[in-house]
Amino acid sequence: MRRNQFLAAFVAAIAFGSASFAAEPEKLELSDGKMSLVAPETWKKVAPKVRIIDFEFEAPAAAEGIDAGRVTIMGAGGSIEANVDRWVGQFAGAVKQPMKEEKVAGQTVYLVDISGDFRDQRGPFAQAEIKKDYRMLGAIIKTEKAGQYFIKFTGPKTTVGHNEKAFKAMVDSLEVK
Repeated sequence: MRRNQFLAAFVAAIAFGSASFAAEPEKLELSDGKMSLVAPETWKKVAPKVRIIDFEFEAPAAAEGIDAGRVTIMGAGGSIEANVDRWVGQFAGAVKQPMKEEKVAGQTVYLVDISGDFRDQRGPFAQAEIKKDYRMLGAIIKTEKAGQYFIKFTGPKTTVGHNEKAFKAMVDSLEVK
């Protein structure tokens, strides 16, 4: 939204006694602008906890007293199978749904859904913290022009379920230039 449009919407909201208006979704540029995604408005952008992550978000908790979810977006290499196996290995008692393959913006996207007790290790030398009843939604976007990118969403099962449509909408917002 251009500055003048934003100001007009702000003035209109105040003039009509309503300060609530929708924020514009954030467009995330990846691979030097070769591709983009649109982040859900309800997700809070945070500083990535690890340098290899391009973008990180906090997805809202499903209810009070439940943890928020963590969403990371990063470029990555390796085979699809090796990466999915690594993700499954991050769970004790992992239950993996069948991987789905679909086309989005003409690109192949692999969708992964894993649940169990998550070994949350936020660095190569950090001690893993076990998070009970967690779930991970993953999307591996494979492109010829922009390389391979991961969108990884972890959190309590209820939080991930609460934000599942927003995750899928973000994947479906993929544009490749």
